[in-house]
Amino acid sequence: MSTQILTMIMGGSVAILVVIGIIYYILSKKMQRSEYKKIQKLQQGTKTSKFSPEIMYQRLYLTYRSIPFLKRYILKLRRKLEILNIDDEYATRRDSAKIITRALAIVLPLVIITIMLTKSNFLLMFILLMFELFMVDILIESSVDKKDDNLLTQQIDFFSEIRHAYHEYNMVEEAIYQVSQNDEKEVSRQGEKIYEILISDDPETELEKYYDVAPNNFLKEFAGLSYLTKEFGDRKVDGASLYLKNVDNITQEMQIEILKRDKLNYVFRSLSFISIAPVLLLEPLKNWAVSNFSFVKNWYYGKSGMIVQILILIITFVSYILVRKLKDNGSVNTNTKNTQNPWQEKVYKNKFAKKIVNLFLPKDGTKEYKKIKDLLKDAASPLKMEWVYINRICIAVVTFFASLFVFMYLHQIAIDYEYTQPTTDYNLIGGMSAKDEAKAMELTKQDNVFLDMFKGKLDTTTKQIEKAVKRSKYYREADDEEITKAAERIYDKLQVVNSEYLKWFEILLAFVFMIVGYMSQIWILMFQSKMRQLEMEDEVMQFQTIILMLMRIERVNVEIILEWLERYSNIFNSQITRCVNNYEAGAWEALEELKNDISYMPLIRIVESMQAAVEKIPIKDAFDELDSEREYYRDKRKESNERLISRKGMIGKVIGFAPMVCLFVGYLIIPLVFIGLTSMSSSFSSMSSTSF
Repeated sequence: MSTQILTMIMGGSVAILVVIGIIYYILSKKMQRSEYKKIQKLQQGTKTSKFSPEIMYQRLYLTYRSIPFLKRYILKLRRKLEILNIDDEYATRRDSAKIITRALAIVLPLVIITIMLTKSNFLLMFILLMFELFMVDILIESSVDKKDDNLLTQQIDFFSEIRHAYHEYNMVEEAIYQVSQNDEKEVSRQGEKIYEILISDDPETELEKYYDVAPNNFLKEFAGLSYLTKEFGDRKVDGASLYLKNVDNITQEMQIEILKRDKLNYVFRSLSFISIAPVLLLEPLKNWAVSNFSFVKNWYYGKSGMIVQILILIITFVSYILVRKLKDNGSVNTNTKNTQNPWQEKVYKNKFAKKIVNLFLPKDGTKEYKKIKDLLKDAASPLKMEWVYINRICIAVVTFFASLFVFMYLHQIAIDYEYTQPTTDYNLIGGMSAKDEAKAMELTKQDNVFLDMFKGKLDTTTKQIEKAVKRSKYYREADDEEITKAAERIYDKLQVVNSEYLKWFEILLAFVFMIVGYMSQIWILMFQSKMRQLEMEDEVMQFQTIILMLMRIERVNVEIILEWLERYSNIFNSQITRCVNNYEAGAWEALEELKNDISYMPLIRIVESMQAAVEKIPIKDAFDELDSEREYYRDKRKESNERLISRKGMIGKVIGFAPMVCLFVGYLIIPLVFIGLTSMSSSFSSMSSTSF
């Protein structure tokens, strides 16, 4: 290559570099003067590090969605969180992943501990693992309840700020908008939603939609009250704003509810753990008893010990469910259950399954149908009639086959015990030495040879066993007494082995348990209904507060009051709904029918006041006693909540401690005392007969 060409290449390269430098300088100047710099700053403010917890939870959410087992839980959980995190997909995914991760962090170590403690007892391991699977649902619900409680606490500050903003702007929607600008709080999203409803073209329709998804009744009341004030205007009562007085009433109701929830959480704080603890203590307690009192080994490793274990597991399972139902019944429940397309609905869409379910389903209009329908209403259950009977049939079938499996498993335990336990010819009050235990196990292995020989032959006699023992290599040098003794021992074992099979009365018992399983769903609904009746007084006092808020608003009539009561009712929902539907046909008659449908006297007095307001006097005069005795009713409600918590606490303690009592009394004390006394009696009898 010539020097001239080399010089041209180098010069061209330098020229290209100079041109690139000039272009870069011009572009950078333009970018500094344009919006590009602002966009860069905005991006820097929103960027997070690669290992940010926020990004981690978003990725975990996608991972959980792809795992078949966890997908069910993540979808169920997000349906609940969507209500708390209105229109915020990012927060819904983050919170869903957080809660599932925490639940797994608790359950997975328990699963590992369960497998380690119960590796020799597969039935107990299976039941405990199923029970821990059920615990995942409970942990998820508890986490959502905690978020709901936090939201309720935030509402106190939110309503306090609403007061100040309303004084400043004197406009409901503007006050709500200004206070809702705090993006860090969950309640701010609810405020923004209420603001959007108030400024929409059809606020009444949008408000009805919000009522269906509002996290709690207090936000419903606030949204409805804000709408009425915006539509009909505010007014002064005793020199103060009626709107702000009503907001104060809602705040006081929330404070009472927060105190109630806190006390219920305190009372039930350890009861859930106490009710579940016995299932985790079964194996350690058994190992301790056997290692210290060897005479109970036969009982713990035999069929009787396993039966008591299963009974304790069932009692624990039932107690745990009832304790949760009892505690949850005391809070303001959010309507977050999936009632659109659960597995029961998919089963019922199957033609064959539908025919089977319809055979059990009572006909519409019959006494049985009305009874179940009323029970579902009284228990505030979201289940449909068809779903209830699908649950009942499934539980019955599972209970029947589970009972048969347990019976067969118990027979197998009894057979395995004869084949595996050391054979001794005397009752042991103390323990065996290693040498004695090895000798006893050798004798067991010898007996097993003859058990295998005669197993299944029901007509085997002692003489036949004696002949087989004489011909065996183990007893060639034994005398007749030893052979006879060995034959009798093997015969006793053989009787146990040959008698351990599924018997007719066990199949009958399985049918009995199946009927119990079939009825269990109804009994749980009845329990929920009874617990809800304890809160009857609390609900009527909520009605009184709602009437106090509405009675002084212009253009409010009895029909509007009934619609509000229907919206916030729980125990009396079906009766009030019927009254609202019949109201246009005749107001007095509809209220009279409502009076006949209920038996609770404080609510009957409210209905009578409504009847007076329909025909005779204005609403504010009909309910003037509520206004004049407001402090009395508030104090009465606090005292009522105290009694309610006390009664629930007492019932909860009885139910929660039942498994623990059964564990120590039925699984430890009674076996030790009864078997110990029996062994001592046998030993003394042997000693006395020997001395003579």
